[in-house]
Amino acid sequence: MHGTTILAVRKDGKVAICGDGQVTQGDTIVKGNSKKVRKIYDGKIAIGFAGSTADAFTLYELLEEKLKTYNGDLTRSAVELAKLWRMDKQLRNLEASMIATNGKELLLINGVGDVLEPEDDVLAIGSGGNFARSAARAYLDSKADMSAEEIARRSLKIAGDICIYTNHNVICEVLNG
Repeated sequence: MHGTTILAVRKDGKVAICGDGQVTQGDTIVKGNSKKVRKIYDGKIAIGFAGSTADAFTLYELLEEKLKTYNGDLTRSAVELAKLWRMDKQLRNLEASMIATNGKELLLINGVGDVLEPEDDVLAIGSGGNFARSAARAYLDSKADMSAEEIARRSLKIAGDICIYTNHNVICEVLNG
């Protein structure tokens, strides 16, 4: 995916998901204040998405339906969404990926059928994802006295300084574990 940066950081029993607000078409910035991070399922799940906006909205609505079907079980809902996404003829063409958390579990979900948990409390997607992930890992490794949200915000700023598809208009949601 390119055109956005979404980062999730887990620290001290909290998970922060932050995303930039830039929307691009080709090499043109169309909008700078898009909200790519939001809470769903009565505020119990936070998600961030990268990719086509319409596709991302379709996927987060499908995830919320799965959460209702499986009584808020994030892992089961994510696996069922990934299976549906991969097998359905129309959904298979959606171009997006998503990070989801309930404050404990932290998952990356994509159309290839992946439902991945990080091994180091950091997940990132989008064009600036590797920059943000690297910065967040460095902050966590340094044992800096910062919250999950502070680490995510600072790491997204670093990504925005490097990646031309990422801006500094950051939206962040935090959930307790």
